[in-house]
Amino acid sequence: MSSTRQRIWGWYFFDWASQPYNTLLLTFIFGPYFAQTATETLIADGMAADAARAQAQAYWGYGLTAAGISIAILAPLLGSIADGSGRRMPWIVLFSTLYVVGSAGLWWTAPADFSILWALFFFGIGLIGMEFATIFTNSFLPELHPNSDERGRISGSGWAFGYLGGVVALVIMLVLFQAGETGRTLAGLSPLFGLNPETGADTRIVGPLTAAWFMIFIIPFFLHFRDTGPKRAQKNHLRIGLNGLWKTIAKLPQTPSLLAYLGSSMFYRDALNGLYTFGGIYALGVLGWSIMDIGVFGILAAISGAVFCWVGGRIDRRIGPMPVIVFCCVTLILTSGLILSLTPTSILGIGLAEGSAIPDIAFYIAGALIGAAGGALQSSSRTMMTHQANPERMTEAFGLYALSGKATSFLAPASIAIVSDLTGSQRMGITPIVVLFILGLILLIWVKPKGDYA
Repeated sequence: MSSTRQRIWGWYFFDWASQPYNTLLLTFIFGPYFAQTATETLIADGMAADAARAQAQAYWGYGLTAAGISIAILAPLLGSIADGSGRRMPWIVLFSTLYVVGSAGLWWTAPADFSILWALFFFGIGLIGMEFATIFTNSFLPELHPNSDERGRISGSGWAFGYLGGVVALVIMLVLFQAGETGRTLAGLSPLFGLNPETGADTRIVGPLTAAWFMIFIIPFFLHFRDTGPKRAQKNHLRIGLNGLWKTIAKLPQTPSLLAYLGSSMFYRDALNGLYTFGGIYALGVLGWSIMDIGVFGILAAISGAVFCWVGGRIDRRIGPMPVIVFCCVTLILTSGLILSLTPTSILGIGLAEGSAIPDIAFYIAGALIGAAGGALQSSSRTMMTHQANPERMTEAFGLYALSGKATSFLAPASIAIVSDLTGSQRMGITPIVVLFILGLILLIWVKPKGDYA
């Protein structure tokens, strides 16, 4: 039987193992690589450069929309089935497998025979695996410590540990594999294993690296967690899950705080995912950064996230998650406005000399703010969910939490894709993010800090 300390650290290691999917694939390495390679493919097919960049951003958005809809439909149902059957570990194994298969498959995205459809397919499979595995592991949070006031600290420390894992994985990628304009890595080395930058191999290796990282570092989690709930006959799982889910949904109007929180988090987490998803692509297309530049930017953002997740967890334990969530949302609204004002020759509407470093510096500052506020926001949001949920239906609640994060998850990528398409401008395409943050902040007015079950 594992001790409380062992279980907490095993739980932390899931965040450490899974975070590179967000850091390396979604935001800082593969996302920009997809945009760059898709843009080159579209230009080769005769499309103008500016239109090709906007179209590549749109394709990325549509791909994420499809994955988000799949997660939104299945998340609460699978969570309810897990609660009804008392078995979560088989689901974690299944979705961990999808994580590994999807990320490893990104190796087959060489520019010479690049397929936008297959690249999005493999990425989507891995993303679905990561998101669903996270739903089930998050549901263990209330069981990790007998004192509910410790949840904020544990959640914050877990997010911080995950961000640290993302930093380490990103540094490994930049130091050993990713070639810059000189053909050398950040450490001045030739890419490991003789990977050829001309075929994109130095970048495509990020998929297998992410898969291997997960397989190694998920081991502590599996060593210290077992299903302890009742085991029911397989034929009852679907019926039990559907019945439990229906009862929970039917009771939502009777739990107004939970309903308001699900609505609030639906918007602000969607906006945050939009910032994460399109930040690197934005820097590549609008500011002309290289993938190496974006990677260094990612290290700064991830370190900032790790530090402030840890700090936010301590603040959460002292005053609760609500003030942390509000502060972070306001910070991200202001930061989004700063990003929207940036062009290579202006900031906040003020013209700058050609070649000025100020827009690049401002984007680095914005990245640090996004890392800090975004990390603390996600950590405290996870804690808040444990206060809002029915303690007897925690996995189902995190399924609904995933639903609230994914039911409109198509809004950010789809609206960014549509606005990018209509305006032909990457910069204007990011504007819906600000609106989503504001909607999430407004709905927090109806959320009780301790929930309806206190």
